[in-house]
Amino acid sequence: MTYGDAIKLQKEVAKKVVAKDDFGEINRICGVDVAYSGDVAYCSAVVMSRDLQLLESVDAGTVATHPYVPGLLMLREAEPIFHALKMLKGGYDLLLVDGHGLLHPRKCGLACYVGVTLDKPTIGVAKSRLCGTVRPDGFVELGDEILGYAIGKKLYVSVGHRTSLKTAIAIVKELGTEPLRLADVNSKAQKRRRGLKP
Repeated sequence: MTYGDAIKLQKEVAKKVVAKDDFGEINRICGVDVAYSGDVAYCSAVVMSRDLQLLESVDAGTVATHPYVPGLLMLREAEPIFHALKMLKGGYDLLLVDGHGLLHPRKCGLACYVGVTLDKPTIGVAKSRLCGTVRPDGFVELGDEILGYAIGKKLYVSVGHRTSLKTAIAIVKELGTEPLRLADVNSKAQKRRRGLKP
């Protein structure tokens, strides 16, 4: 896929994002993160209960087919994420993605692309701001729209799919980033382990 194709795809996916609550009970929350060593992507998916008990964890190593391009993280990370999520046996009710959702120049960050493709309630939780202006009340504006929310100075929450921004903020405030933090720890540990093998 060329970058032009990817941008066109993002614009099409953006139209399919459901930015309102469309889910039942949320009991199993999955966090997913990817670490890299050269062209190998080490993805970990962690499923936790609402009270943050670990329910399931999987690791998967795949070849990364695209370099990192700002605004096109989906090209690099979507396939490793899909691969890891397919390995989960117990399923999940909500997905937390280490990346942006609607808070994106084309309103289609990694969390939107993954959420729409899988048709799963998804929240984007990014560690840096790609676009927009943070208001004094924490909400992030892009143009005349509110597309995200800043928690502290290093966490940016936005809708991925099938959640409202209000609910996305409430869930991340309730859970913190524990599912994502554990997925991050596991992906980096997987990278170290695999790197030690001859």
